[in-house]
Amino acid sequence: MSFLARILLASLLLAVTAPLHADGTGRILIVVSGEGRDQGKTRPGYEFDELSQAWLIFKANGFAVDVASPQGGAVEADKYNAQEPFNAALLADEDAMRMLADTRKTADVAATDYAAIYVVGGKGAMFDLPRDQALRTLLADAYDHGAVIGAVCHGPAALADVRLRDGTPLVQGKATTGFTNEEEALFGKRWAKEFPWLLEDKLRGHGAHWQEAPLMMSKVVVDGRLVTGQNPYSTPGVADAIVRATGRTPVARTPWRDELTMGLAAQARDGHVQQVAHALATDTARYHVDLLGLLGYYQAQAATGDDDVRHALQLMQLAMPYMAAPQLKLGAAEAHLRLGERDQAKVLVQRVLAATPDMAEAKALLQRIDG
Repeated sequence: MSFLARILLASLLLAVTAPLHADGTGRILIVVSGEGRDQGKTRPGYEFDELSQAWLIFKANGFAVDVASPQGGAVEADKYNAQEPFNAALLADEDAMRMLADTRKTADVAATDYAAIYVVGGKGAMFDLPRDQALRTLLADAYDHGAVIGAVCHGPAALADVRLRDGTPLVQGKATTGFTNEEEALFGKRWAKEFPWLLEDKLRGHGAHWQEAPLMMSKVVVDGRLVTGQNPYSTPGVADAIVRATGRTPVARTPWRDELTMGLAAQARDGHVQQVAHALATDTARYHVDLLGLLGYYQAQAATGDDDVRHALQLMQLAMPYMAAPQLKLGAAEAHLRLGERDQAKVLVQRVLAATPDMAEAKALLQRIDG
């Protein structure tokens, strides 16, 4: 073989094995709502946590990232904690901030440029994303051309009316999840009455095989090239699943504090309460203990059976040594009362009243226990 032939053969082999950024295999498009105003006070926008965690995972796995919104230009997130490590990391990325200050318009984006499209949630996603015809076309074309489609929390609202080349709804016959009716009832009170529909109802109505985890627990559903996540705590799992669905193995990473905490919640629900208590006592700072307590508090409110009440109570009890909030003790007392455990409920309420004697809510609960 001549020297020139060897050079040509080497070039061909390199072309076959190297990443092909030009045809979209090395790029992911993130879609966000442009609805937000005043950090969500006067109009809901997108969830920055759901953007930052996924963005960092995509970049760590070698993908270039673009951002689009229905109208293009600057987009505003709802209020978030800028000190969370994943948010702080993205805020320090000047290129990322430039993209968020001038997002691409969905009508100007080519589906074939991307290996995957990821739709960020937030209540704003229920308004401008479903009515964006350009986004519906983009998602359909991307899926028809072999791209991975992912969405988290309210993000699957963008998928609801997407129809593929043959006219069938994208979600029809596919396993999916998203922000549930149960979660909406607790956390969507301000804006849900303005939604065009509830996400769970809409996807079920289009033939999706809906799946869900207990209230606010992480849940990722993968059906081929469709990846959906139930709520904000599902974001890292969704991002990893999108990477995996493109054919790459996600790089090893250190889970964030909320991820670790939700993992403890899942362990507790599986009956490993003592192990969870030991983990919290051994390295409290590694976990977001307030999140564990609040998760139990709200799960107790949504619980319909004794088993669910007990699971919620366990989470509150695990968090109680590290949380001074009287509301958590009252929530646990309510759970004890629902289970017929009046003595345990009374002890907790009395502790609250010893610290805050004039707390009306505690007084009322004590009257109910004694009554």
